Amino acid sequence: MSSLLPIDEARADVLAATAPLEAHQVPVEDALGRVLAEDVVAAHDVPPFANSAMDGYLVAAGPAGRELVVTGESRAGAPATAPPGEGEALRVSTGALVPEGAEAVIPVEQVTVTDGRITTNADVAPGQHIRAPGEDVRGGATVLRRGTRLGAAEIGLAVIAGRAAVLCTRRPVVTVLATGDELVPPGAPLGPGQIHDSNALTLAALATGAGAQVAGRVHIPDDEQATREWLGAALASSDVVIVSGGVSVGPHDHVKPALEALGVTERFWRVALRPGKPTWFGTKDGTLVFGLPGNPVSAMVTFLLFVRPALAALQGADPAQTRITARLTEPVPRNPGRDEAVRVRLTDTPAGREATPTGPQGSHQLTSMLGADGLAIVTAGDGEAAAGEPVTVELL
Repeated sequence: MSSLLPIDEARADVLAATAPLEAHQVPVEDALGRVLAEDVVAAHDVPPFANSAMDGYLVAAGPAGRELVVTGESRAGAPATAPPGEGEALRVSTGALVPEGAEAVIPVEQVTVTDGRITTNADVAPGQHIRAPGEDVRGGATVLRRGTRLGAAEIGLAVIAGRAAVLCTRRPVVTVLATGDELVPPGAPLGPGQIHDSNALTLAALATGAGAQVAGRVHIPDDEQATREWLGAALASSDVVIVSGGVSVGPHDHVKPALEALGVTERFWRVALRPGKPTWFGTKDGTLVFGLPGNPVSAMVTFLLFVRPALAALQGADPAQTRITARLTEPVPRNPGRDEAVRVRLTDTPAGREATPTGPQGSHQLTSMLGADGLAIVTAGDGEAAAGEPVTVELL
């Protein structure tokens, strides 16, 4: 077991070989899930003008019981140019401009309307229900930082800050290769010794969720020439190549010899991790190559611990954002030689976040991933990790 690389060292080796990709301008409507390669600075105040927080009437501050004449309206897109005069009111819509000099807004629910007049049924305080310019964002303020992955709120914020496009790192191009004569396509009839190829779809889905562009999903038979040809094509067209299975040393494992023949430099092979010991990583001319185990859970676990951080770093995002600390709710046996990635559900409690194993943890039991929120890293050793012990959790 001494030859096995610790998880954190393997992860650090991956990140040391990874540099952000080039950036380009992306229209905001196409930027969902992309990572910013620049800070976004507000071009103006948000809101850019004083506006009403309610549907109601612009009035002078004062007590209830006043009768006022409605002399006009300020509505979105058609603002009033002057405040109401003495004894007057202006109807106003939510979000509509409040002209300079207007004192307050009284909601429509607090007035009685009769023949072009209103009677105020509540006291009105100065500034009531008026949003000030810059109340949300001040012009010149940095509203989004470089390295931020853009969700719906971030895109909306970029738009109100005045942007039609943002500088984003290019999405990494990923090719997923699944090896094995036993694999058949989803839904195909199973012959003796055959299984459905779930890894190719699962890994492609994980890569897409991590912001990558999946260029292809390929099934490679256990054939030396086919393995070399497909790997060569993937290396020529991808930033990241992910191979599932075939990285061991059996007579039908052709991936490692093919990668060596193609000039890929091995960075590490075998990690002190359960599940996922036979994980391989190498590079060629900036392309990252991951050889992941063929067991479905092992493939997912090693993707989340090693490939996903690399995809984040390629996009200029923080690879550590997916890690938290939680406390185990029940004892978990330790493996004497390898850290174990235990699939857990997370619960927020007054005492902090708690992690509960999902059930049987076999590397072939994909059901252990159902309902899982993260991978709790239970360190190697004797005995067990006790209930209440803090563990690092890689969020799913």
